[in-house]
Amino acid sequence: MPFRRKKISVIGSGQVGATCALMLASRGVGDVVLLDINLGSAKGKALDILQTAAVQLFDSQVQGTADYADTAGSDVVVVTAGSPRRPGLTRDDLLSINAHVVASCCREIKKHSPQAVVIIVTNPLDAMCFVAKRELDFPRERVLGMAGILDSSRFRTFVALELGVSVRDVQALVMGGHGDSMVPMPRHCFVGGVPLTELLEPARIEALVERARRGGDEIVKLLETGSAFYAPAASVVQMAESILRDQRRVLPCAALLEGEFGVSGLFVGVPCVLGGRGLEKVCEIKLDAAERTAFDYSVGRVQALVDDLARLGL
Repeated sequence: MPFRRKKISVIGSGQVGATCALMLASRGVGDVVLLDINLGSAKGKALDILQTAAVQLFDSQVQGTADYADTAGSDVVVVTAGSPRRPGLTRDDLLSINAHVVASCCREIKKHSPQAVVIIVTNPLDAMCFVAKRELDFPRERVLGMAGILDSSRFRTFVALELGVSVRDVQALVMGGHGDSMVPMPRHCFVGGVPLTELLEPARIEALVERARRGGDEIVKLLETGSAFYAPAASVVQMAESILRDQRRVLPCAALLEGEFGVSGLFVGVPCVLGGRGLEKVCEIKLDAAERTAFDYSVGRVQALVDDLARLGL
């Protein structure tokens, strides 16, 4: 049987999508198709990425297109397409615009790559995962949202900066919805195996937790004309690599819960095992009283987004 490289399609050639394509190609995870309704953007960025191969020494092929037929047979599809939050755009506006975009993308994905694992990046993420699952009608193992890795990475970064240590030695977990109701878990944060609670006073830990919650807003305010894209793209790549290489990494992702943590029918950030089938397992951990209260509140915010979809007829 001839060797076949894995195929990853990235829908949307904006900052996140293009950076995803670059990172995926440079890590040699597989061949990459970058799709956008703006054909020039997709083809131009794909060609630019391909021309880094001679310098970064990778053999992945990178193709730009506006035709979903070119994505056919993808093993993983990453959806980054959609509108960012702009002045004058209400939450309902954003929800409506991006729900239509994600639904349209997913109908094409279902047609051309019915066996793919789909990773949703478009915001508001938890609601967009709900839309994607409805349109795709794939098993829950093959519809996931990227958020927890990004949120945990921010928390890990701030802890490392606070302590003046290598971020490699910081382990952290963030659960719940993607937004200001996310739930960083200091009790599950370790620095070289030492609990964070033994290294910092509660007030400093709470300050780091709050900065993690506002991590995206902090970058938006600094950039003024956009939002984060390097860290989100790197987070997507970690998910895709664990799936495509069957690494079975334990990573926090938005997954459709079916009774875990007492939640059903919603996409919520939880620790997951990602392998060749996509979601291999949800790792259900015990929450203390404070963690449960924060988690339930975050789940409530996710439910409110899903309710808004229904209210808007989406």
